[in-house]
Amino acid sequence: MYPVSLNIKDKLCVVVGGGHVAARKVRGILAAGGRVRIISPELSARLDPLKEKREVEWRRKVFEVGDLAGAFLVFAATNDPEAQAAIVEAARGRNLLVNVADCPEICDFQIPAVLRRGDLSISVATNGKTPAVAAMVRKRLETVIGEEYGLLTTLVAVLRDEIIQQATSEVEKKKLFQKILQDDIVLWLRERQWHRVRQHLENVLGRPLGGDLERLFKENP
Repeated sequence: MYPVSLNIKDKLCVVVGGGHVAARKVRGILAAGGRVRIISPELSARLDPLKEKREVEWRRKVFEVGDLAGAFLVFAATNDPEAQAAIVEAARGRNLLVNVADCPEICDFQIPAVLRRGDLSISVATNGKTPAVAAMVRKRLETVIGEEYGLLTTLVAVLRDEIIQQATSEVEKKKLFQKILQDDIVLWLRERQWHRVRQHLENVLGRPLGGDLERLFKENP
C-alpha cells in the first residue's frame, strides 16, 4: 500500500450503510473536514445526532448508482456482500476510489488507525491484514504522544516561515530546526513551562521573540 495523507476538506464522501461500521467511517470523514452523504434505509443511534444537527446528508433509501453524483470517495459499509459488490462496481464505473468494510483485498484504499494531536496525525496501518493490531499500536502511542506534541507542531509551524527567511542555506535551516527540536522542549511543553521554551527559542534564534511567536506565547501563558 502507498501511504498518503489525502485532503478531503469540503469534498463529498458517500457512505453506503447506516450501522456501527458506517458510523466510524462518517466520524473519520467529518474529523478531516469532508462532507458526508449517507445512503441507508435506517441509521444507527450513533448516526442519529449527526442527522439531527444536519452535519450529514441522509438519503433514506437503498443504494443506486446516481447516489454517487459529485462524490470524491466512496465507502461501502453494509453487511450485504451483494450490495457491497454493486457499490464497488458502481464506484469503479465512475473512476472513484472505494473502501470496502472487511474486504481489504478489493479496497482501493485502507483507513488506518489514527492518533491526532492538533495538526499532528500519526497513522498506523497493516495493509488491511489486521486492523486490531493497528488499533492496539495506536492505543499504545496515546500514552507516549501527548497533547504537547500538538503544541510543538503549532509552535514549529509558526517558526518555519521565520527560519526560512533567516537561514542562508538548507544546511543552516536544518541546523536551526535540529537545535530547536531538542528533547527537553517536549517536556517543557508538557509541563507548560513557557518561560523555558521562550528562553530556548531566543537562544537558538539569537533574538527576542516577536510577531506571531509573541502572540502564541500570550495565548498560552
